Amino acid sequence: MNEITTRQIINQVLEQLNKSTRNCSLEVPIGVSARHCHLCEKDVETLFGKGYQLGKRKELKQPGQFAANETVSIVGQRGSIENVRILGPVRKLTQVEVSFTDSLKLGLRPPVRESGNIEGSSPVTIVGPKGSIYLKEGIILAQAHIHMPLEIARKLNIQDGEYVKVEIAESLRPIRFEKVKIRISPKYVLEMHIDTDEANAGLIQNGQLGKLIKEGI
Repeated sequence: MNEITTRQIINQVLEQLNKSTRNCSLEVPIGVSARHCHLCEKDVETLFGKGYQLGKRKELKQPGQFAANETVSIVGQRGSIENVRILGPVRKLTQVEVSFTDSLKLGLRPPVRESGNIEGSSPVTIVGPKGSIYLKEGIILAQAHIHMPLEIARKLNIQDGEYVKVEIAESLRPIRFEKVKIRISPKYVLEMHIDTDEANAGLIQNGQLGKLIKEGI
């Protein structure tokens, strides 16, 4: 997503907020995240070969993020899942994010965590075409969260790490998420991330709007 498009989205949201009154809600686009894997550079080379660079299949909504061409298999205590998409760019730590349904197939009980917080999480083996790696900790259920641009957070008086509620009423199965973590950066595009189990529970489609609820906005 280029800078002009990002700026247009932020301006549209700010305009919406300027028309708001106290105790109203903000519409937030929802992105449904399927199981995926983030890799550090060393593990990319172990799985795909020395000097290997991930190929870009599709740009994601958050600037600089992309779905890679490459996939891997993940192996748990009782089962495995193939064709798990890698998301780029490379990170400092390797981690796998799955749904609770996926974890049952793998025979694991990963904790609900914010991305990047893998300490004490479940073990997993990742298998690529050139090799495999075993992580003592590294597989999580991703906590529902909202990527929020700094300007919008200031307008709402929301702090990084704060929790809000998000309601999806326009659904055959209305649902309300009670503990959604806010992540703030000037580089972010406004978007809530949930996993496939959470989306299925509310019959939520990718790109559907939810209402962020916070008193006083």
